[in-house]
Amino acid sequence: MAQTIQDVPHKIAIVTGGSRGIGRDTVLRLAARGVRSIFTYQSNEEQAQAVVALTTEAGAPGVALQLDTGVAARFDDFVARVRETLGTMGAERFDYLVNNAGTASTASFAAGTEAELDEQFAVHFKGVFLLTQKLLPLINDGGRIVNVSSGLARFAFPNRAVYGPMKAAVEALTRYMALELGPRRIAVNVVAPGAIATDFSGGIVRDNPQVNQAVADHTALGRAGLPQDVGPVIAALLSDEFGWVNAQRIEVAGGIHI
Repeated sequence: MAQTIQDVPHKIAIVTGGSRGIGRDTVLRLAARGVRSIFTYQSNEEQAQAVVALTTEAGAPGVALQLDTGVAARFDDFVARVRETLGTMGAERFDYLVNNAGTASTASFAAGTEAELDEQFAVHFKGVFLLTQKLLPLINDGGRIVNVSSGLARFAFPNRAVYGPMKAAVEALTRYMALELGPRRIAVNVVAPGAIATDFSGGIVRDNPQVNQAVADHTALGRAGLPQDVGPVIAALLSDEFGWVNAQRIEVAGGIHI
């Protein structure tokens, strides 16, 4: 019989790209709620272990696993490692999945190449689709999934002609996931951040004063976003309080390009 969300003493989340930026803040917000995370990092293990230390201090120790979400051939091995890690946590299944990992693209429509299209597709759509699919046997009935999109799926911006449409595809996929996983009472939503001051895309919003100000000028609340603006929303969507929210796109952008 399938394990249900009430059967384990603590909730467990899997967060891709949890070592930095929005993913990091999500892992820490979940830890503050008593949720333990298995989160992925691509290459910086030291950075990932620093997040593990913070979750341990919060009383909900996390586990960092290396994964490149753009390489689907490694997903079976990752799922096996997740299964093993769950065993060390005293669980057979997990409760929440956050598909957050991503890479930037600054290609225009005219300059976009087949190689860049393939790379972005592998991470932002194929990776989300196949990794979630492979993790389905391990997620509890009654669990929750949050996919991370972008404001660029709603509005157009120069030099984002590859990245933005990939995120729009994730938003469409979210609705199909919600429909098909409904019989298992798994709710699926998508969070679309605006321009966030992180190291994403070379840190352009965080480190370039002109870009940061331009974002602020086009945002109703008058500033660029921060990871701590988005992490709490993702964590809240995974909570019981938002249990009846399903198949929804929630933009967390301070009112950019209204």
